[in-house]
Amino acid sequence: MKDNLISAAGSSAEIRIRQLVSSLNAAADSYYNGRGEVMSDYEWDKGFDELKRLEQETGFVLPDSPTRNVSADNTAGQKEAHEFDALSLAKTKSVADVAEWAEGKPVWISWKLDGLTLVATYDGGRLVKIVTRGDGHVGTNITRLAPAIGRLPLQISHKGHLVVRGEAIISYHDFNEFLAQSQEPYANPRNLASGSLSLKDVEEVKNRKIVWRPFALVSGLGDAESASWGKGMDALDSLGFYTVERELVEVSDFSHLNAVIESWTRKVTECKCPYPVDGLVIAYEDSVYARSGSVTGHHAVRGGLAFKWADVTARTELERIDWSCAVGSICPVAVFRPVELEGTTVRRASLVNISECERLGIGGKGTLLDVIKSNKIIPKVVAVAAKNGDFEIPVSCPVCTAPTRIEIAESGTKKLVCSNPDCAARTLRKFMRFVSKEGMDIDGLAGETIARFLREGLIKSVADIYRLDSRRDEIAALEGFGAKSADKIAAAIADARSNRKPEQLVVALSIPMCGTESARLLLSAFPDPKTLFAVAATAENTDVFTSIHGIGPQVAKCFIDWCHDPGNRETVAFLLDEVSFDPFKAAVTTGTCQGKTFLATGSLKEDGKFKTRKALKDYVLSQGGKWAASVSKSVDFLVNNDISSNSSKNKAAKELGIPIITEDEFVAAYWHDGNTTT
Repeated sequence: MKDNLISAAGSSAEIRIRQLVSSLNAAADSYYNGRGEVMSDYEWDKGFDELKRLEQETGFVLPDSPTRNVSADNTAGQKEAHEFDALSLAKTKSVADVAEWAEGKPVWISWKLDGLTLVATYDGGRLVKIVTRGDGHVGTNITRLAPAIGRLPLQISHKGHLVVRGEAIISYHDFNEFLAQSQEPYANPRNLASGSLSLKDVEEVKNRKIVWRPFALVSGLGDAESASWGKGMDALDSLGFYTVERELVEVSDFSHLNAVIESWTRKVTECKCPYPVDGLVIAYEDSVYARSGSVTGHHAVRGGLAFKWADVTARTELERIDWSCAVGSICPVAVFRPVELEGTTVRRASLVNISECERLGIGGKGTLLDVIKSNKIIPKVVAVAAKNGDFEIPVSCPVCTAPTRIEIAESGTKKLVCSNPDCAARTLRKFMRFVSKEGMDIDGLAGETIARFLREGLIKSVADIYRLDSRRDEIAALEGFGAKSADKIAAAIADARSNRKPEQLVVALSIPMCGTESARLLLSAFPDPKTLFAVAATAENTDVFTSIHGIGPQVAKCFIDWCHDPGNRETVAFLLDEVSFDPFKAAVTTGTCQGKTFLATGSLKEDGKFKTRKALKDYVLSQGGKWAASVSKSVDFLVNNDISSNSSKNKAAKELGIPIITEDEFVAAYWHDGNTTT
């Protein structure tokens, strides 16, 4: 009888192990390959800990168990074996475990960045390949996307063979900006970064604002650097790499180690880390000692230790679900009875999309929720403790009241969208362009703020943005704003009433095919913006604008058609009365770049004369040159520090016989000592 009970218990444990392995592997596959989050980090860690405990108790371990295998990204593309295996780290949530692992030796603490690991290889001072981590042994070659990844040097001064490992990440700010303007449902920055590196279009990837931060010198900078983790990172810094933040700790004093970890934790809870992190990485300062350890399962015993924070969970009661409008979808937001988490009061958490609500089993008012602050920052509903009532999906848009519909993405994710193509929430991109630096340059109005004002009915057209200062009290009363925020917005709008360039107005209005270059060409013929718009509003054909060098029939027609619309004319009239514009400055026609057309791609030198491509563009224009929007026969030179790159612009330039020159070659030929730029 006793043997039968033991057998049944063993069988039950084995069944549970199989369930956990299946669900954890499926969740990891979706997470690491940018297809959406089917299980929260909290749930995954909880399941992983249970699986590990059951395996230790029973001795039953499946070959594909996540406790012994690396979660792999399966990014599409050519597979390539790593020169040095990229193994994973053992994990702990205990400071005592960190101290025991360190064995009294000095260790470095740095962020465990929540992104996608990429391995960069350099030869002869040039980046020769970028490979994803994959399964730690074989990854995907994505070198073609190198120009789209921020802070990834394409050239360095070191001429030997160098291998560097780092994390591709997206800041919270850039992620929220992308969500505010995107049609695509992404749950978090890491999910967006992973999905982006599967794209083919370099320019599209560049728009995701991925940044690469090295966390390990793998090989190539000599004995001193390879023997000391800290010296290796310092050496990478000197070469222009954007290495991860770090701190050296003496572990002989446990209280000191604990205090350092607590100080890093506070940086997260106080939002002093702009990038998503899901813990800390502990690495030996003595790299030789670190490499002397054995490899167990899928990680090197001394290769490093990941410290993850234990999530603090609070149980609360759902009060209602708000529906937040963005460009591509209407997203559910749980509003619940306020709870204290990680030192702050939390009362709202995004539910992302309909699929996530269904997965969690969200109900109606009174449903009991378990809430955490994911990575100690983002409020997140991780479980439904007790469902009450039903989850109701609105049948009309909360902004324009048009009917809603459910759309299912290729990944199977369900999202709610507004059926009205002219809904203000769906045209958020126009509002974002209006306040952008290239547009009216109104500070403090990020995508989330604009979307909120749309939902609250504070703005319905771009002209309403200049009326926000008269609604200061209404803004101050909004949850999450207050008097200080309202005053800042009013001050930014007041500042934007003067000293704006006429071309900023043309760009801000989102007129089809009318970017900065077209705006300047139009204004070169009609410098007074009132005259320009008046001429377009009464034009009977495109001749008046196609006579301007550089303005083709399509641009002319788009501009005229837009200006013929009565609503658009009303908006322009209001803005021309509301804002004072500086006199238009025509492009310089003399200088070192006179008669030449340029275009640039890829990264610029950190210590060069131009900090950004815009600075390079401004210099070319100041010296009488022209700047192209894309590679064409009219381009004289493509500036690219990675001449051997297989980027789309490089390929197009080579096909058209356009010379590709480096930044140094451009400076040598066209720099004028009387000019400086930033």
